[in-house]
Amino acid sequence: MDAEAAKLIGAGLAAIALAGAGVGIGTIFGHYLSGALRNPAAAQSQFPNLLLGFALAEATGLFGLVVALIILFVF
Repeated sequence: MDAEAAKLIGAGLAAIALAGAGVGIGTIFGHYLSGALRNPAAAQSQFPNLLLGFALAEATGLFGLVVALIILFVF
């Protein structure tokens, strides 16, 4: 295996984090919506937790994207 093929395989594996971020964000918003429909009075108190979970899941995906781009264009 030459270095170019290994670089492309590594970038593809690093990009898997984007799929995980998408699944995580969908799960976070789905569970928030489910909880808000069950108990609307508690929805406002859980909104900051929703935003924190969204930010952490999105940051994971962005870190994976940055690593994939670094592998492709720097090495």
